[in-house]
Formats: sequence, C-alpha cells, structure tokens
Amino acid sequence: MVKRVAVILSGCGVYDGTEIHEASAVLVHLSRAGAKVQMFAPDDDQMDVVNHCKGNATEEKRNILQESARIARGDVTDLAKLDVSAFDAAIIPGGFGVAKNLSDWASKNKSCTVQPHLEKIIKDFHKAGKPLGMCCISPVLAAKLLPGCELTVGQDKKCEKWPFAETAGALKDMGCKHVNKDVDEAHVDVKNKLVTTSAFMCNAPFHKVFDGIGVMVQEILKLA
Repeated sequence: MVKRVAVILSGCGVYDGTEIHEASAVLVHLSRAGAKVQMFAPDDDQMDVVNHCKGNATEEKRNILQESARIARGDVTDLAKLDVSAFDAAIIPGGFGVAKNLSDWASKNKSCTVQPHLEKIIKDFHKAGKPLGMCCISPVLAAKLLPGCELTVGQDKKCEKWPFAETAGALKDMGCKHVNKDVDEAHVDVKNKLVTTSAFMCNAPFHKVFDGIGVMVQEILKLA
C-alpha cells in the first residue's frame, strides 16, 4: 500500500526558511520508498529575509508559500488546505523558518507559539494516531504541542560538533524527554508516534545528515 505523506515547508533557505538539503533528503528518501508526497506551506509573509552570503536581515519582504515553491518545483499547497484524513504521516524539515515562520521560537524560545494552522494539524495528526517526523530544530514544535513527548535534537553537551546543544536543555525544561543520538540516528517515541533526528543541529558531513534523515523516514513509514 502506497503511503501518503505531507511535507511541511517554511520557505527556502536555512537562515529564513526550510533547510534545502534537509528537505531534499526527506524527498529523496520518500521517493525511494515509493511514498506519495504533497508539500504544504503557510501563505504568509516570512518573519524576515536574510542575505545568505552575509547572514544579515534585509528590508525585503517574501511570502513563505512562494519561497517554498522553489523547493517543491512549483507544486506546493497552502497549509490551510491540508486535510489530515488524506495523509498517513507528516514530516517537517528544519531550518530557521521553523523557528521564525512556523513558530516564534527564534524570539520567544520556550514561551513560543506555533502557527495556528500548523498547531491544529500537528494536534490532529497526533489525535488520529498518525506519525510525525521532525528534524533539526523542528522538534521544538512537538515539545510545545505534545507535552511529555520523547525526542532528539542530537546531544545535550555543547562542543564544536554540537554547537546548538543548549536546545536539548530547553526541551527538557519544557517537560520533554531528550534522548541523545548521533547525527546518523533517529529516535522513535512509540507512544506519540513521533520520530526525530538532529540533521544540521550537528556540524556533520552532508552524507551523515542525509543518512540520519533516511532513518527518520524509514521509521515514519513503518509507523504509518
């Protein structure tokens, strides 16, 4: 039976949208597994637009849906139209767009709120017993909306390899169980049907990030 998977994007580009290599890895692994994919994104303005050469925000305005279409090769649908009953699972790649456009984690951290349509979608998938996959920074969405869930953003001790390890502490403070995993691994919270992997939370070679996302996708499809 072909699995139907919703992939939720947050723009295009690591500093203000979806991390492109993570989205590509998700799509390649889903394609290889024979899954049917539909991509979604909010039809809203981005929080900011970042010059990816310099790392600074510009005065420019961009639309999340239109930017996500760059990754989706044009085939992307307004998140407000996502029908949970039409899908077996959902996956949310990382990138700063998760913390800026899908939530306000970037400015409010543990006190963040989640984009309203996405909040309902995550809760509806969870209520329906359908699996959710999240990588890189996107597990913060689960931490906010699925209290007490188990997840990973990699390791909880900061070092050159794990520069964003303090995120694990924030998730623990939110009442979640953080499980240390290497970049080419994923954690499966069986009770909540939540699968997470660290991706570029780790300073790792691209192929290891790709492999970890592959494990996440495989586990999601097993649960679907």
